[in-house]
Amino acid sequence: MLLSACATGPNKQDPFEPMNRKIYGFNEAVDTAYLKPIAKGYANVVPALARTGITNFFRNLGVIVTMFNNVLQFKLDKVPVDIIRFSSNVLYGMGGLIDIATYARIPYNDEDFGQTLGYWGFSSGPYLVLPFFGPSSVRDGIALPVDIYVSPVYDAIGDDGVRWGLLAVYVVNTRANLLDAESFLQQAALDEYSFLRDTHLQRREYLVRDGKTAPPQDDQNGDRPKTLLELEEEEFGDDSVMEQYDSPPP
Repeated sequence: MLLSACATGPNKQDPFEPMNRKIYGFNEAVDTAYLKPIAKGYANVVPALARTGITNFFRNLGVIVTMFNNVLQFKLDKVPVDIIRFSSNVLYGMGGLIDIATYARIPYNDEDFGQTLGYWGFSSGPYLVLPFFGPSSVRDGIALPVDIYVSPVYDAIGDDGVRWGLLAVYVVNTRANLLDAESFLQQAALDEYSFLRDTHLQRREYLVRDGKTAPPQDDQNGDRPKTLLELEEEEFGDDSVMEQYDSPPP
């Protein structure tokens, strides 16, 4: 991540950069004035164990969105795994507050409609910063309403008060979970905007390709940003990088 921050610069995938930076600044202002103070108060009042349970609960609801997109991608072998993970957490994990499925070593799949569009060949398009939602792309921005509609928080709950209440808890809990990472971002990034843009685009490409590397033709004109592994290989050499990944954990 540090190497990626040092490699930032003009990016052909970000033709809307002036507009994106303004929206980024707006999001930062809203976060500094409202969301971050609320998240800090929430983290001080709500015990860590309870926050973990809330995180597990919303993560388990996200399995419904993943299951929907696995069907659209014809990854039918993963659908039964999604069903088992969701149902086991609901039945034996107090409605999803305890992640029983992870203890049982049931894999967690992460799919959304943006990844589905990418799976079927739709390009991500230019990088796009969305108001309130943050880093995205034209493709993912178009896909976002589909995932929101499929989510049980929106689709299965008829009471608007409960729905908006759950959404508020999700947003505040998610922001509280990012408090520890914020100091690292400020120290590591020469330009936070470029750092977040480059890492977001690389992560989305990784997710769309299910961890597979991009084909060589994608990089013929230098349009594809280098992955973090490629940057490490350039800096330290292939052997040192492979030794890092092959060595057993401490």
